Order: sequence, then C-alpha cells, then structure tokens
Amino acid sequence: MSSLVGKLEKDVEVKASASKFHELLKHKPHHISEVSSDKIQGCELHEGEWGAVGSVLYWKYFHDGKPRVAKELVEAIDDENNSITFKILEGDLMEHYKSFRVTLKCNPKDSQGSVIHWTMEYEKLHDEIVDPHTLIEFVNDLSKDLEKHLIEA
Repeated sequence: MSSLVGKLEKDVEVKASASKFHELLKHKPHHISEVSSDKIQGCELHEGEWGAVGSVLYWKYFHDGKPRVAKELVEAIDDENNSITFKILEGDLMEHYKSFRVTLKCNPKDSQGSVIHWTMEYEKLHDEIVDPHTLIEFVNDLSKDLEKHLIEA
C-alpha cells in the first residue's frame, strides 16, 4: 500500500531574489497568467484574501497538452523562510490522487538569485497511476518564466 504515497522534489536556480519570487506567488498569483500564459490561463480568489493562509485559489492551467483546473487551499505561509504550501482540494489532479500537496521554498543563494525548491507530496488512488514527473517539469518551466519576469521588472 505504501507505494501509493510519493514525493517528488526539484530545485530550480533563478536569478530573481527569493523574497521577490515568494511575494509574487503569495500576493500576486493572479498576475502569473500574464507572465506565463502558455502554462497558466488564470488564477482566481475563491475565498479569503490574496496572500493569506486559509484562502482558496482556483487555477486554470495547460499541462500535458490539455487545459486543466485546480482548486487549492493556501495551507501554510512562512515569510521568514519564503515558503508556501498549497493543498489541492478539487480539479483534474484529484481524478488520480487521494491527496496532493505542493510546497515551494525560495532559498536565497550566496552570490545572487535564489534556488526555488519545489516539493510535491501525494497519494495515488491506485498503483496504475504514474508519478507526476511531467508536473514537476511544469513547475520547473514555470519558475523560469517567472524568473524572466522578475529580473526584467
């Protein structure tokens, strides 16, 4: 049974500061569709307020060649460590997973820029379901789009 539980992690080096990256995802996720429109078509606030724990966001995104949706709860925000945890409540991912959590932690690098550490923790509905490797690549590519935006801003 334990093979249904999984965890994927990915580090993405970006030239943008950790705090700017964190602020964008915390307070302005609705701006991401302007920066990465091929991946993110929209982000709406369903409950709560931008940047607050307990808020519910509704994402429209394009992944694996298809338009998809995700409703997620902002489960935790740690400003000191520039991290945010989202718990997926509804959407396409829940057709394959019993639970799905995404955490990103923006770690400052010594010289400049930062390393965005993405963690996906999940429990699959059954063992036929593949691990979400394409989704970890998706957030890798998304991080690069956000990096371009933040260093040009």
